[in-house]
Amino acid sequence: MRRRTIFKAAAAAAVAAPAAAVLGESPAQAYATYDVAVCEQYHNQIQIYPSSSAWSTSTLKWSFSPGTASGWSNLSDVKFRNTAAFGVVALVTASGGKVGIVNKTDEAAQELNDVLWSATPGNNPHAIERIPNIGAIVVASSGGYLYLYGPTAISDPSTLALVQTISFPGAHGVWWDDVTGKLWAIGQDYARIYTVSGTYRSTRLSLSRSISIGAHLGHSLDASYSNSNLLLATDGSKVMTLDKTTYAVTQAYGDNAVKSYSQHSSGERFWVQATGATYHGDTRNWVSPSVQFFDATGAKSFTRSLSYGAEFYKARLYNVNFH
Repeated sequence: MRRRTIFKAAAAAAVAAPAAAVLGESPAQAYATYDVAVCEQYHNQIQIYPSSSAWSTSTLKWSFSPGTASGWSNLSDVKFRNTAAFGVVALVTASGGKVGIVNKTDEAAQELNDVLWSATPGNNPHAIERIPNIGAIVVASSGGYLYLYGPTAISDPSTLALVQTISFPGAHGVWWDDVTGKLWAIGQDYARIYTVSGTYRSTRLSLSRSISIGAHLGHSLDASYSNSNLLLATDGSKVMTLDKTTYAVTQAYGDNAVKSYSQHSSGERFWVQATGATYHGDTRNWVSPSVQFFDATGAKSFTRSLSYGAEFYKARLYNVNFH
């Protein structure tokens, strides 16, 4: 089956350092066009929409729906990665306890029958990542652990098995950095960098450095596709950049409850900020009905929402690159 052409953002100019003075509405302007993947918890779907159009059923490009299967509630993270055996796959976590690899095809609406591999690490899984070339999977669970799964065959995800469990209080985010060839994770008070040794079932993670983010619960990690030397992160009190060379932590916005923060190569960025309210009579006060977009200067520009009242938890640039 012919696969969808994947947008590959190229690294461009360095991140503009936003200040409080530029957080007002920006003048009308032309914005970049790219696709955004969201974790939408009311319908419990991973969805992909274009940034440049209003979001609706008519502009929905792709979705993954696990339904009400045990462990798949409250989808909490998605990343898309390129593989030699399957092309593009979606890496998915659900706070209900499950994690999995979805074989992303041209089918517009995919379901559990498209899952190549799944596991139940439990402890509220919040993030997932793939280590390239060896096919290992790392899961961050907020119960306080990183789980490492190694395969016996890189082309066969069904051979993945748990090979290492690492204690990391509040573990919420994980990201593979292909620039330095190291794995980053974020949790309570720290971002941590791990080196990778071994292959397949012998793969192991070793702590290389801990970087203080203050006495806060780190939440998300993502790449800046505008500056390959930076990772983007959030915690309970701020949005920040992490310098991969100097390890400097720089506040970008002093806003709390930001669940995810991403940046396109144009410099434009977007986030999901929890409102603290609940919707549809449920208890999800960690979500937002909209995704907020910012222009290349860092000024708030526009929002995207859905008519049925979405419950967005994370939004991420649809990109198979790491950086």
